[in-house]
Amino acid sequence: MAGLNKSVPQPTEITLHQASRALEIAFADGKSFRLPCEFLRVFSPSAEVRGHGPGQETLQTGKKDVTITAVEPVGQYAVQLRFSDGHDTGIYSWDLLYDYGLRQDAMWQDYLKRLQDAGASRGT
Repeated sequence: MAGLNKSVPQPTEITLHQASRALEIAFADGKSFRLPCEFLRVFSPSAEVRGHGPGQETLQTGKKDVTITAVEPVGQYAVQLRFSDGHDTGIYSWDLLYDYGLRQDAMWQDYLKRLQDAGASRGT
Protein backbone atom coordinates (compact mmCIF):
# COMPACT_ATOMS: atom_id res chain seq x y z
CA MET A 1 0.00 0.00 0.00
CA ALA A 2 1.39 3.37 -0.99
CA GLY A 3 2.15 5.89 1.71
CA LEU A 4 3.05 3.45 4.45
CA ASN A 5 6.19 4.38 6.31
CA LYS A 6 8.42 1.31 6.48
CA SER A 7 10.41 2.82 9.35
CA VAL A 8 7.41 2.79 11.68
CA PRO A 9 7.52 -0.23 13.98
CA GLN A 10 4.76 -2.80 13.82
CA PRO A 11 2.30 -3.03 16.71
CA THR A 12 2.92 -5.93 19.05
CA GLU A 13 -0.32 -5.62 21.00
CA ILE A 14 -3.63 -3.79 20.64
CA THR A 15 -5.95 -3.73 23.63
CA LEU A 16 -9.38 -2.13 23.77
CA HIS A 17 -10.18 -0.91 27.29
CA GLN A 18 -13.98 -0.63 27.38
CA ALA A 19 -14.24 0.77 30.91
CA SER A 20 -11.78 3.62 30.36
CA ARG A 21 -12.79 4.02 26.68
CA ALA A 22 -9.27 3.84 25.26
CA LEU A 23 -7.31 1.83 22.71
CA GLU A 24 -3.84 0.87 23.90
CA ILE A 25 -1.26 0.08 21.25
CA ALA A 26 2.22 -1.28 21.98
CA PHE A 27 4.80 -1.08 19.19
CA ALA A 28 7.89 -3.18 18.51
CA ASP A 29 10.22 -0.29 19.46
CA GLY A 30 8.89 -0.37 23.02
CA LYS A 31 6.64 2.69 22.70
CA SER A 32 3.08 2.30 23.92
CA PHE A 33 0.22 4.74 23.41
CA ARG A 34 -3.18 4.96 25.06
CA LEU A 35 -5.54 6.72 22.66
CA PRO A 36 -9.02 7.63 23.95
CA CYS A 37 -11.97 6.50 21.83
CA GLU A 38 -13.12 10.13 21.55
CA PHE A 39 -9.68 11.17 20.23
CA LEU A 40 -9.68 8.39 17.63
CA ARG A 41 -13.23 9.26 16.57
CA VAL A 42 -12.68 13.00 16.13
CA PHE A 43 -9.43 12.36 14.23
CA SER A 44 -10.85 9.59 12.04
CA PRO A 45 -8.93 9.31 8.78
CA SER A 46 -12.22 8.90 6.90
CA ALA A 47 -13.28 11.23 4.10
CA GLU A 48 -16.38 12.01 6.18
CA VAL A 49 -14.15 13.67 8.80
CA ARG A 50 -11.07 14.75 6.82
CA GLY A 51 -12.80 15.79 3.63
CA HIS A 52 -11.17 15.30 0.26
CA GLY A 53 -8.51 17.98 0.60
CA PRO A 54 -6.99 20.60 2.90
CA GLY A 55 -9.56 22.90 4.45
CA GLN A 56 -12.42 20.44 3.93
CA GLU A 57 -12.23 18.88 7.40
CA THR A 58 -15.47 18.58 9.35
CA LEU A 59 -15.21 19.50 13.04
CA GLN A 60 -16.55 16.55 15.04
CA THR A 61 -18.67 17.56 18.04
CA GLY A 62 -20.58 15.71 20.74
CA LYS A 63 -18.24 12.69 20.75
CA LYS A 64 -17.25 12.73 24.44
CA ASP A 65 -19.09 9.49 25.29
CA VAL A 66 -18.36 7.55 22.09
CA THR A 67 -16.87 4.09 22.46
CA ILE A 68 -15.22 1.63 20.11
CA THR A 69 -17.45 -1.40 19.53
CA ALA A 70 -15.09 -3.38 17.28
CA VAL A 71 -11.47 -3.44 16.13
CA GLU A 72 -11.08 -5.27 12.83
CA PRO A 73 -7.76 -5.98 11.09
CA VAL A 74 -7.23 -4.64 7.58
CA GLY A 75 -4.49 -6.73 5.98
CA GLN A 76 -1.15 -6.46 7.77
CA TYR A 77 -1.08 -2.67 7.85
CA ALA A 78 -4.11 -1.25 9.64
CA VAL A 79 -7.28 -1.66 11.69
CA GLN A 80 -10.80 -0.47 11.04
CA LEU A 81 -12.54 0.87 14.12
CA ARG A 82 -16.28 0.72 14.59
CA PHE A 83 -17.69 3.35 16.93
CA SER A 84 -20.84 3.40 19.04
CA ASP A 85 -22.20 6.35 17.03
CA GLY A 86 -22.23 4.20 13.88
CA HIS A 87 -19.04 5.63 12.34
CA ASP A 88 -16.97 2.84 10.76
CA THR A 89 -15.33 4.17 7.60
CA GLY A 90 -11.88 5.14 8.93
CA ILE A 91 -8.89 2.89 8.22
CA TYR A 92 -6.21 3.46 10.86
CA SER A 93 -2.80 2.40 9.49
CA TRP A 94 0.03 1.54 11.88
CA ASP A 95 1.98 4.65 10.86
CA LEU A 96 -1.09 6.85 11.42
CA LEU A 97 -1.65 5.38 14.90
CA TYR A 98 2.04 5.75 15.75
CA ASP A 99 1.98 9.38 14.57
CA TYR A 100 -1.21 10.01 16.57
CA GLY A 101 0.49 8.57 19.64
CA LEU A 102 3.49 10.85 19.25
CA ARG A 103 1.39 13.97 18.59
CA GLN A 104 -1.65 13.22 20.76
CA ASP A 105 -1.27 16.10 23.22
CA ALA A 106 -0.76 18.80 20.57
CA MET A 107 -3.56 17.39 18.39
CA TRP A 108 -5.96 17.33 21.34
CA GLN A 109 -5.17 20.91 22.39
CA ASP A 110 -5.74 22.06 18.80
CA TYR A 111 -9.06 20.18 18.69
CA LEU A 112 -10.23 21.78 21.97
CA LYS A 113 -9.31 25.23 20.62
CA ARG A 114 -11.22 24.60 17.37
CA LEU A 115 -14.26 23.48 19.40
CA GLN A 116 -14.07 26.60 21.53
CA ASP A 117 -13.65 28.86 18.48
CA ALA A 118 -16.72 27.23 16.91
CA GLY A 119 -18.77 27.54 20.10
CA ALA A 120 -19.19 23.76 20.01
CA SER A 121 -19.07 21.10 22.68
CA ARG A 122 -17.55 17.67 23.30
CA GLY A 123 -20.82 16.66 25.01
CA THR A 124 -23.95 15.49 23.30
